[in-house]
Amino acid sequence: MITRGDDYPIHQTAEPVASVGTADRNFYDRYFFNGYARDGSVFLAAALGQYPNRGVVDGAFNVVHRGRQYIVRASRSDAGRDRMDTRVGPIGVSVVEPLRRLRLTVDPNPFGLSGELLFTARGAVIEEPRFRREHGGHVFMDSTRLTQHVEIEGRIEVDGETIQVTPQRFWGSRDRSWGIRPVGERAADAPAPPPQFFWLWAPVNFDDLGTHFDVNESADGTRWHQAGMLVPVGGEVETLPAVDYRLDFQPGTRHARRAELTLTRAQAEPLTIALTPLYNFYMLGLGYQHPTWGHGMRVGDDAVDGESWALADVDQTIPLHLHIQAVCEAVCGARRGIGVLEQLILGPHTPSGFKDLFDLA
Repeated sequence: MITRGDDYPIHQTAEPVASVGTADRNFYDRYFFNGYARDGSVFLAAALGQYPNRGVVDGAFNVVHRGRQYIVRASRSDAGRDRMDTRVGPIGVSVVEPLRRLRLTVDPNPFGLSGELLFTARGAVIEEPRFRREHGGHVFMDSTRLTQHVEIEGRIEVDGETIQVTPQRFWGSRDRSWGIRPVGERAADAPAPPPQFFWLWAPVNFDDLGTHFDVNESADGTRWHQAGMLVPVGGEVETLPAVDYRLDFQPGTRHARRAELTLTRAQAEPLTIALTPLYNFYMLGLGYQHPTWGHGMRVGDDAVDGESWALADVDQTIPLHLHIQAVCEAVCGARRGIGVLEQLILGPHTPSGFKDLFDLA
């Protein structure tokens, strides 16, 4: 099938662009954005994903404001497989200048959450190491991710209130990832991955610098993925040889009440970043682990939905609420900044003291 993408010199195989080069149903191609007022008073997040081999496109836009998380989400069938069509329901993403500026639009809808935001790079794009994980001879994760620190401008309409977003007040990060990971309804004959996943991901913004950290670990603490980078504002990426972390958990949860990240540099002293969470953003609102609106799940040919909840009412012990981005104040020497510490800790993890699927600190 020939689509608009075929007029661009981007082919990787002899197939048209509509063919993703693999028959794996779990192939995905995804945009993600987050942003925060520098005083932490507002947080926003958005995602839009394509699942060509499942014939689904979905997206969501969330805002945390005055102690509530507001959500609008959408899903549509994509039998035409036009990969250039990056709209679903009221949510759309457009590339204004590749690797430099992207625009997110959320049209007015019945759920009182809309806006238009321009995300502009503060520094160069980070390419994280390849994610690859197998289980029982079956590849259930094989993906690439780029991450970029950004400043944001535009406006948000939430619950009848207009929030003006300016680059002086709002920073954030955005990522693009694509490849294979568990999405959609699992096939009956597909081997289930082990019920264990340890994931920390932390892009942080300072006045003069962006820092990045992430790790994946097995149950015994063996690290199977890690990344550490520094990006001076307006500059290029410095890839770091090693990273480490220390978490102090909030009792009765699997969420950190404090964190310390260590970024080891090859030709300079290590950097230590102290993170103090202000509140949690629940990734469920973007579809992560959602029982109905999960990524790549068939919801309808053209479905739009929304809801909101008070952060204070969320029960952090419920498994659906394990996956969070904690909005954090950040301190690195004399620097003061803000960022997120994404956390998903499922199953046993010996270094953290977790022995079972859902036991708590």
